[in-house]
Amino acid sequence: VQLQASGGGLVQAGGSLRLSCAASGNTISSYHMAWFRQPPGKEREFVGISWAYGPTELTGSAKGRFTISRDSAKNTMYLQMNSLKPEDTAVYYCARRLLSTLPYKLESSYDSWGQGTQVTVSS
Repeated sequence: VQLQASGGGLVQAGGSLRLSCAASGNTISSYHMAWFRQPPGKEREFVGISWAYGPTELTGSAKGRFTISRDSAKNTMYLQMNSLKPEDTAVYYCARRLLSTLPYKLESSYDSWGQGTQVTVSS
């Protein structure tokens, strides 16, 4: 599957953005899909996951501000980000998780990645 992340941009603190992860080559409905981000000068980190069977999970400061959803007809996953903070500034990536026994927050449990989209939140 090929993944393409889009929707990033420059936004003021308190604003909102919706990121998209469009898939081609295979349907994402059978896969667990996740969002990661890499802040400037830091390691890539897990943001949240959309489990194939429905539930979503977000981590840390994303809880209560971010929402993950899917549109099966468009074969696309979304990350709705509200109440953005400067510390949310990062390159955001979407990824597909293979059937894996590795912890789902580890990058190595994902086999396909989008190219990343830059989110910059100004104070």
